Amino acid sequence: MTDISLAAQHFEIAFAATRTRQRRTQALAVVAFALAALAAAQFSGFFDVNEMSLPSGERVAGWKLLIGLPRLGDYLAKTVPILHWRTLGADLGEWFWRWPTWAKLLGETILIAYMATLIGVVGGFLLSFLAARNLAPNRIAYHVARRFLEVVRTVPDLVWALIFVFSFGVGPLAGVLAIGLHTTGSLGKLYAEANENVDLRAAEAIRAVGGTWFDEIRYGVVPQVIPNVISYTLLRFEINVRSSSVIGYVGAGGLGQEIRTAISMQEYTDLSALFVIILVTVVVIDSASEKLRHRIIGLTGKGGLG
Repeated sequence: MTDISLAAQHFEIAFAATRTRQRRTQALAVVAFALAALAAAQFSGFFDVNEMSLPSGERVAGWKLLIGLPRLGDYLAKTVPILHWRTLGADLGEWFWRWPTWAKLLGETILIAYMATLIGVVGGFLLSFLAARNLAPNRIAYHVARRFLEVVRTVPDLVWALIFVFSFGVGPLAGVLAIGLHTTGSLGKLYAEANENVDLRAAEAIRAVGGTWFDEIRYGVVPQVIPNVISYTLLRFEINVRSSSVIGYVGAGGLGQEIRTAISMQEYTDLSALFVIILVTVVVIDSASEKLRHRIIGLTGKGGLG
């Protein structure tokens, strides 16, 4: 009984010491995070003081963020069109007065996103098996695939668009290549992480009966990762639709060129109309892709919301 009591006492002491160390580590982590957040906020000008002019002409100093919020509100207010119920049709027609041009550019935006996603899926899917630590045939192939995926996704797609516009000229081709290259890096990483989480027993069984590395991938790995591949691909397509509507700002096709014109010419209601078009398009694509994803992976009618 004495030995048991002594063991329990030692356990309680060791447990208390461990808890104390854990709490000390957690407290240090919280303090370090808070200091890093404050340093980042200070570096980014979050606490800067700025001057503004009052309607009376007097200039007063204040917190930059607080002073800028009314200006943001004024800018957003200018983008709101004037709509009346009695003349709603005419007002909407005036708001979307360039709808034939915008509809054409919207189609171009979606096609850019589709083609770029297709390039990214093919490139990322093929490289993901080499970039997976548990599937790469050798360390050289693993590191080469990993570094390539890191490079192409590290450079923003807007920068790739500038490079390709300079190389191939203004137009959708530059946008397709820019988003496609960035998508290859992003999807390649996501696919590789899915590959690293597969159950390798099926692949090992194929290898045991004389199957090649390609047989292991085709019959032992791909069937397990297909649901993740579909999910990541549809999500990336939604992202690419938004990206393709932005890179046109640098001449890479799509609605971005109209956004640039609206901002440059201070056509505020045109800007809001373009945002509404992009928003509706993203919502429709999101809803359709969700239903498609659930139908493919078999969630519809099995306790889900589909």
